Amino acid sequence: MTLGLTAMAAAIVLAFLRVPLAFALLIVSIVGIGVAVNWNVAFMLLPMTISEAVLSYELAVVPMFILMGNVISKTGIAQDLFRAAYAFFGHVRGGLALSTMTACSGFSAVCGSSYATAATMAKVAYPSMKRYGYSDELAAGTIAAGGTLGILIPPSIIMVIYGILTQTNIRDLFIAGVIPGLIGVVIYLVVIRLIAARNPASAPAGERSSWRERWRALAGVWPFMLLFALIIGGLYARLFTPTEAAGMGAGLAMIVATLQRRLNLRLLKQIIVDTAYTSISLYAVLFGALMLSRLLTLSGLSTEVLQLVTGFGLEGMMLILAILLVFLVLGCVMDSMAIILIFAPLFAPIVVAQGFDLVWFGILIIVATEIALITPPIGMNVYVLKAVLPSIPMQRIFRGLMPFVAADFVRLALLLAFPALALWLGTTVR
Repeated sequence: MTLGLTAMAAAIVLAFLRVPLAFALLIVSIVGIGVAVNWNVAFMLLPMTISEAVLSYELAVVPMFILMGNVISKTGIAQDLFRAAYAFFGHVRGGLALSTMTACSGFSAVCGSSYATAATMAKVAYPSMKRYGYSDELAAGTIAAGGTLGILIPPSIIMVIYGILTQTNIRDLFIAGVIPGLIGVVIYLVVIRLIAARNPASAPAGERSSWRERWRALAGVWPFMLLFALIIGGLYARLFTPTEAAGMGAGLAMIVATLQRRLNLRLLKQIIVDTAYTSISLYAVLFGALMLSRLLTLSGLSTEVLQLVTGFGLEGMMLILAILLVFLVLGCVMDSMAIILIFAPLFAPIVVAQGFDLVWFGILIIVATEIALITPPIGMNVYVLKAVLPSIPMQRIFRGLMPFVAADFVRLALLLAFPALALWLGTTVR
């Protein structure tokens, strides 16, 4: 137990010191296994872990979904989604914010990354909100909060990582994320309407579009609808695996962009290079997480922690609440991916021992991680937004996010009280 706790503490300290997460996890894991067992075993486990991960069929889903998201983002198809949403909602108070949130949810459904969603929608939506006189708090808060939907609405890269680390079915995770994701969108839209009603000056109405303009704008949304139907519909009907869905989604996105004459060889090269860089970074971090998981298994930390919390009387829902509190507190000071990578392998055996479903638990901690993405002092979506929109002070972004954070806690409470919100859809096809 001492070894496991020391390793986790060392990994957290290195992450705070801005050591790249992949190197932090690998260094801690190799040193820990070398000290606990011997150095030969440590250096033998490293290539074995890497080769197992690289050859993993499930892990091939990551670069394919990243490629699909990059194609959608860099070819301008995301702007079509925003225009369609604005055509229907732009004429009401807060309509631009409603359109932005709707576009974020649609883009999330084909992107899988919160950072990419926030960065893309900041470029697409913020200029329009600024032109119509929206407050910086509402504009920035809407974009940053909408970006968090990228890790919950499937396909989600962080769901894939969680599934690999905890040996949970990725297809079940994707399907379980649909209803909580839609609940999140609805609650966010309600928050925007309440803000607009309370302070109309911060969310003025835009121009009303004719029905002809609306149908014309809606015609640009078909790539999103097609991709979402292909991926989620195919998974729900068990027509193919998540990896096959990712490959077909990436291929279809490139075909659509080519037919619309938005994709050329120069842009395709840039997209492939960006996809390679992002994929390699995620792979390296995952290698470190898998090595740390081996170290924690050798140390017996999960068993010791389970005995410890049982001794304190923490069982059932009280245990889940305690784990969520850990994620929420750490989320204020650590990157969400780091939290999942370090702590999901630790808590998963404890949750299983208590008789809880790992799919439901995965959705819970992903929602908690969403909250972490927009909470001070280190809300990573806020820093992404600040990099794209440097003119907006950080305090204004965080101030604008507070109503959305409150909405996220409401959704988290609903998922705790009614696990069927996450599990029902998957049970209909099991």
